[in-house]
Amino acid sequence: MSWAVIALLAGGVAAQRWLGIFVGGAVLARVPVLAKLASLIPAAVVAAVIVQLTVGSGRSLVVDERLAGMAVAGVLVWRRAPFVVVIVAAAATTAVLRL
Repeated sequence: MSWAVIALLAGGVAAQRWLGIFVGGAVLARVPVLAKLASLIPAAVVAAVIVQLTVGSGRSLVVDERLAGMAVAGVLVWRRAPFVVVIVAAAATTAVLRL
C-alpha cells in the first residue's frame, strides 16, 4: 500500500470525525429517532465483540458449549436478571455441558 493511499485514508477519517463533531450533534438534536439509534451503537458493538470472541477461532467458527452459555445469558439479560445471576448461570450452563 502506498503512502499516498494511507495519507488519503487518514485524511478521510479525520474529515469524517470533524463532520461528526460539528454536524452530528445538530442532526441528532433535530431528529430524536437518530439520537435514540445512536445511543444503541455502543451496546451493539460490545455484543458483536462478545459473539466474535465466543464463536470465532482464527478463520473458522466454533459452535460448542460456550454458545449455549451465551444463549442462557442472553435470555437472562432479556428477562432483566441481576448481573451476578447472568454470569453464574452462563458459566454453570457451559460447565455442565462440558462434563
